[in-house]
Amino acid sequence: MTNPAEPSAPQPAAPDAAAAGGGRSANQGRRVAARNRAALIAAAREVFAEQGLNAPLSAVARRAGVGQGSLYRHFADRVSLASAVLDENVRHIERAAAGPDADLPRVLGVVTWHLTRSTAFVDLLRVRGDGAEAQALSGRVRTVLARCQPAGTRLTADDLMLAVAMVSGAVAGPTLAERERIALRAWQLLGARVGPVRPWEAADDA
Repeated sequence: MTNPAEPSAPQPAAPDAAAAGGGRSANQGRRVAARNRAALIAAAREVFAEQGLNAPLSAVARRAGVGQGSLYRHFADRVSLASAVLDENVRHIERAAAGPDADLPRVLGVVTWHLTRSTAFVDLLRVRGDGAEAQALSGRVRTVLARCQPAGTRLTADDLMLAVAMVSGAVAGPTLAERERIALRAWQLLGARVGPVRPWEAADDA
């Protein structure tokens, strides 16, 4: 059964401007390129979650509805595509924390949404990344969690990052519903209150 909070599958991206022939303005070309890039990132998140980070990039291009040439124009290799997915995951968490009603449970709900859907994000939050970029992304998540801590809490930002890593290590299961159930059970065992598991757009509209 489809999770109502889960966004629909990415729509096929519009054809590249070059493939569409003449008469297309530069602005239209940029809009098409931006749509293609967004579709590729959304497709990569889904394909990597289903098949792992070694999934064929051709599968990502097909899911996004673009050609492989378009994929390689936006992303030179698998690492750059996975990095783009990670950066978008982190930006979503930052946006969820920027709302006027943001609090730790609400942000943890968005974090958990990504944990159940992004293999790359799980690996990042298990503090496995050795590169400067991975450390920077992990540091941005830490900053968000620190900012959302309620007054008087005994937990440090490092404690929260450890808790997130522990939950990410527990996430497993063949379906989204099962992964969400396990993640929420893990948070419960850690004594943390978590808001609804949903993407930042839905959290922002609540």
